[in-house]
Amino acid sequence: MTTTSASIASTTAPPTGVRPLATITVRNLDDDVQVRLRQRAAANGRSMEAEARAILTAAVARPGLGAAWVAATRELRGDALPIPPRSAPREVDLA
Repeated sequence: MTTTSASIASTTAPPTGVRPLATITVRNLDDDVQVRLRQRAAANGRSMEAEARAILTAAVARPGLGAAWVAATRELRGDALPIPPRSAPREVDLA
């Protein structure tokens, strides 16, 4: 297994008054990871840089309303309620 160094950088200067974006260099990236990133980017119609940006953004995204609701109501769901024993079903005469 060989490794590759990948770099994500922007070559254009930001407009005046705008903070420049961060640059990340990823070292020792497995060739297989780079190939899969390139394939994923192509499948999504993006460059490798744009795909890596989308993956990183999704990985650190704040939970949405649904996830926040589930987390906030976790104690109210009743998961810890005991399940009572059940009896066998009744016989039914369909005659």
